[in-house]
Amino acid sequence: MNRIEMIKAAAEKSQIKKAIGNVAIRKKSIKEEMKLHKKLTKSMKKAGHQAPSSLEAFAPANMYYTDKETQDFIAGSSIMETYQSMRSQDEY
Repeated sequence: MNRIEMIKAAAEKSQIKKAIGNVAIRKKSIKEEMKLHKKLTKSMKKAGHQAPSSLEAFAPANMYYTDKETQDFIAGSSIMETYQSMRSQDEY
């Protein structure tokens, strides 16, 4: 009987070790999922100004460009380069 009890105890120990290993793996995967969820939540909060409720066509904030937005657009386009080259030709 002593030998059978030892075998049973060894089997229980191995089952417990497997269960603990499975729990550790599950915890790790849950932690990774939570990190991803936090990252997505943070990015959604940053993009809150682009939500459909903030994109009303007739809201004054969305109807007109600010002076800074206009300047940034023109500075990055070929229109400004063409204007500068034509202006320098007109000065002669």
